[in-house]
Amino acid sequence: MLFRAVWILDKVVSILILGLVITGDLPRLADQTDQIRDYTRAVEFDYPTWVWDATWNKFEQAALGTPHLFDRGTNKQIIFDYLRTTRQLMQAESRLEQVFADPNITNKDSTSTHLRAQRDQLLARQALLAPFAESVLQTQVSNAFVELGLAPSGQTIPPLLYHTSSTPLALIISPRDHIEQTTNISILPSLTLDQQINLEDEVATALNLSTLVVPVGGIGVYPTMVMETTDLRWTLNTIAHEWTHNYLSLRPLGINYSTTPELRTMNETTASIAGDEVGQWVVEKYYPEMLASSPSRSSVLFPKPSLPSLSSLADTAPFDFRAEMHETRVQADELLAQGKIEEAETYMEERRLFFWENGYLLRKLNQAYFAFHGAYADVPGGAAGEDPVGPAVRALREQSDSLAEFVKTIAWMTSFEELQQTLP
Repeated sequence: MLFRAVWILDKVVSILILGLVITGDLPRLADQTDQIRDYTRAVEFDYPTWVWDATWNKFEQAALGTPHLFDRGTNKQIIFDYLRTTRQLMQAESRLEQVFADPNITNKDSTSTHLRAQRDQLLARQALLAPFAESVLQTQVSNAFVELGLAPSGQTIPPLLYHTSSTPLALIISPRDHIEQTTNISILPSLTLDQQINLEDEVATALNLSTLVVPVGGIGVYPTMVMETTDLRWTLNTIAHEWTHNYLSLRPLGINYSTTPELRTMNETTASIAGDEVGQWVVEKYYPEMLASSPSRSSVLFPKPSLPSLSSLADTAPFDFRAEMHETRVQADELLAQGKIEEAETYMEERRLFFWENGYLLRKLNQAYFAFHGAYADVPGGAAGEDPVGPAVRALREQSDSLAEFVKTIAWMTSFEELQQTLP
């Protein structure tokens, strides 16, 4: 009992300290942000409160002693029950939205009584399962890092902790004359689409910037924050991705995350590579029945709308999203390099419509879009265009004997030039 009390106290102290110093891919403010925050202060995400609540949640989980209460089979069943409950909850909430949006339903309260009761039951069950599910996945992903050599002492440092919740939206800022993320401000996830668009337009008009509000799947605070989803593979990858940010944030690469665009891309691409490899290890070890299923990153980030007009695409060649997005980025970069800002923006809007016609819902396609998505360059092509940073990070991984060697090597770099010097 004394050992467990000391262990819990050690975890809590670690959480409180690391929660203050670790930022991972948490947005960091620049000088320009002071002007932008005139428009965002009232809707900014409250990280200190979230970290405190998540810390207390982890304390309670540690006190329960999960996941060591159950055997491996029971832990696996907990995960599947949690995912099934989450899916049913999402479906119930969707049906409720339909009821309250349907103009033909006059007495919405009585019509939705059963649905609301069902939703409340599912919320209660999800809340019961969540602490156990999080503890199980934390242990499984932590075991993967140990087995893959990134925790040689047998314990990830910092301890791998995450919490599922609604993740903030991010207001991304780029200059109009070139593509570069200069500011990233986390805002409330509860903002309606109209409010998001109004915020984008206000900042863009007042400061002559390219703006875009984007959803975020995970945040590298401590404990890390992971979006609620029913996609287990994606969840595993994201848990590992965000802990990799925690790991890097204790080393030069992560400390210098926001120093240059190249270092940001090095951080994000490294975390993505590690996240995918670790997630795959966990699937092979604990969920081998999932090996036949491997949804692409684009299918998660850019869900296809259900449009009758798309049925005609069935007889055409498959649409290569990454190749088309790569072409778009390259052409936009060329136009901006020539000083043709309006032409570049017109071209990007034309391409956005082209993507829509091929089944991809992109609300805006502008400099801010590429500034955000282009940093995740773990897969060739896509929004990174001809940026050489992603290929260099991937080349370092290819020449490394293991994931651990790759991460430990790049973690101590402080510039893109240093990365280039390690390559043949």
